[in-house]
Amino acid sequence: MAYVTTRDGVDIFYKDWGPKDARPIMFHHGWPLSSDDWDAQLLFFVNRGYRVIAHDRRAHGRSSQVWDGHDMDHYAADVEAVVEALDLKSAIHVGHSTGGGEVAHYIARAKPGRVAKAVLIGAVPPLMLKTEANPRGLPIEVFDGFRASLAADRASFYRAVASGPFYGFNRPGVETLPAVVDNWWRQGMMGSAKAHYDGIKAFSETDFTDDLKAIDVPTLVMHGDDDQIVPIDASARLSIELLKKGEIRIYPGFSHGMATVNAETINADLLAFIED
Repeated sequence: MAYVTTRDGVDIFYKDWGPKDARPIMFHHGWPLSSDDWDAQLLFFVNRGYRVIAHDRRAHGRSSQVWDGHDMDHYAADVEAVVEALDLKSAIHVGHSTGGGEVAHYIARAKPGRVAKAVLIGAVPPLMLKTEANPRGLPIEVFDGFRASLAADRASFYRAVASGPFYGFNRPGVETLPAVVDNWWRQGMMGSAKAHYDGIKAFSETDFTDDLKAIDVPTLVMHGDDDQIVPIDASARLSIELLKKGEIRIYPGFSHGMATVNAETINADLLAFIED
């Protein structure tokens, strides 16, 4: 297995598939998952001649289960460590959910020439938490509830999220896909409970407003209008107003996990944006 060691000694696991001279696409996973959540995209793009890279965030998946550094500054620095080690240039960065925040935070600080385009899928920017300045956000009690459920019984909490709102399996007439639920649960349980607990603060309380304003590359915002995890009115509809070169695609009825359960549609739109 391949790892990059960060400045603070954390081993970050990554996948790097495809020709080294091909156009690179780097994928950033959501909470509390791993690079395995991008299977449908990695295979799709590597089979079309792209170089695809995906890492496990610190203390997620196969990366070191360190106890600290579970915040966006460290997440972005870890991305930079992978990018520098692989010397990725003119890369497209695709982030889902928390990974979308990671992408925004990294690109706002990236060295010239490293980034060509960005994609935010069901992403948490600009700010999930409800404040006086952000009335569309979710109240702190929602995230406190996440923390309490995780601390009390992480395994059951993760099963409930995956079998319910994440993929919209709690909606009338939507068939639950047990293997998809099991795979989500497997990825979540591979990671550190401490990292996941701290990560709730990172994805809910980080304000990405300035990051979005600083991004100067073409950016595609993709969001399902039935996203029960990251409501579209508190995220994508606000993010598009802050991006200099943004475009938005809204998917009627799609869930937070649309990159998995609606991969055919999402992959086609990703390809069109990347090749435009």
